[in-house]
Amino acid sequence: MPGGAMSDDRDQDEVYGPERAQRLVTLLRALAQRIQDLDRANRLLDAAPELQQQLGNARSELFHYEVRLTYDTPEVAESRRIVKDAERRAREMDFGTGQDGDDAQPWRGGSAA
Repeated sequence: MPGGAMSDDRDQDEVYGPERAQRLVTLLRALAQRIQDLDRANRLLDAAPELQQQLGNARSELFHYEVRLTYDTPEVAESRRIVKDAERRAREMDFGTGQDGDDAQPWRGGSAA
């Protein structure tokens, strides 16, 4: 079981969808299987560093699962992305026309000296 199995989603922490939940189940099952294999070989304590890392990964992902209700749904995350993209394009258009400072808001009027 690779040490970074769940790290692919770190950039997408706003979303906790069914695929991520299924990967957590797979991670936990693989950890349980590894523990059983080590136990049968009487090597549980010999593999302490490996188990520490795998338990840490599982613990971290379990935490994310516990607080998943605070995450955006995939639909909400997509909506946020669309809005951010539109805002970014609007800013680029404003900067592209050379409108900045008071010139970008002519209704405010300039300060007369």
